[in-house]
Amino acid sequence: MTQMQARRIANAILASAGVAAAVIVVTRPRLRRMALEAGRRWLGGHDVAGYLIGEAQRAWAESDRAIMSP
Repeated sequence: MTQMQARRIANAILASAGVAAAVIVVTRPRLRRMALEAGRRWLGGHDVAGYLIGEAQRAWAESDRAIMSP
């Protein structure tokens, strides 16, 4: 077995474990609520859209570019 084959097999195992975990979380209401709450806490109590808009605004401001450049 080459290193590339081992890497592909490891990636496939990790991907299938991630999919299995996601299915379990999505199909169990208690786990789904826990995951959503953890996401909210990670984002600091903001919703995802608000977080992304805020990050885009900060990035735009830090780039020193005008919103409507001529």
